[in-house]
Amino acid sequence: MFFEKYFDIDYLWGAFPQLLPYLKITFAVAGLAVVFGTLLGLVLAFMKMGKSKILQIVAHSYTTVMRCTPSIVLLFLVYYGVPFLSEALFHINLQDIYTGVFVVIAFSLQFAAMMSEVIRSAIQSINKGQFEAAVSVGLTPWQAYRRIIFPQAIVVALPNFGNGLIAILQEGALAYTIGFIDIVGKANLIISSNFNSHALEIYIALAIIYWVISIVIERVFDLLEKAFSKGSRSIKAS
Repeated sequence: MFFEKYFDIDYLWGAFPQLLPYLKITFAVAGLAVVFGTLLGLVLAFMKMGKSKILQIVAHSYTTVMRCTPSIVLLFLVYYGVPFLSEALFHINLQDIYTGVFVVIAFSLQFAAMMSEVIRSAIQSINKGQFEAAVSVGLTPWQAYRRIIFPQAIVVALPNFGNGLIAILQEGALAYTIGFIDIVGKANLIISSNFNSHALEIYIALAIIYWVISIVIERVFDLLEKAFSKGSRSIKAS
């Protein structure tokens, strides 16, 4: 009786149809952050591996700053700072910009810092002799990276990339603090509309959704790692 008084299993199951439609917004934001963050991370990785000391310092400093900045602080800095700087420097009003844009910017910047280290360590784990041999037989540096280095580096980077994807989905839950309505924002709206009743059921439903997503992502990346490993072995053999 005590359990039934404070916990309604029917309300928990009823929460899923209300939350799941907003999952596409969460995926969209995380997906865009991963794409932009990976591209910026790739640039930062090559800056770190390049010969220019200035670019190395810039890239390493960026990574350090991003790692030392809590996600929620970075989110607030972007949300309030970008419109302020835009207005102050260029007299452009960004107050009406969709909140999701700032969320994508914030988490792209954070994901880029992590991916720069993942990409750099993955590339540097490949024997330099393979690159030198590829160039010596007539391949351009880009061709050597595309055909020889990148396929092997992907295998090394995949586990960390998968972990980063899960992390960015989880960190994205903070976006509701600036009024962004994704699956977490919807959960909080439901709780508020019920005057904070049945909050436990809503958060358990939310947790189950995130658990399932994380398990699926881990499984997919395990399969991808095995598939790419076969291709990597064939490259080495040839």
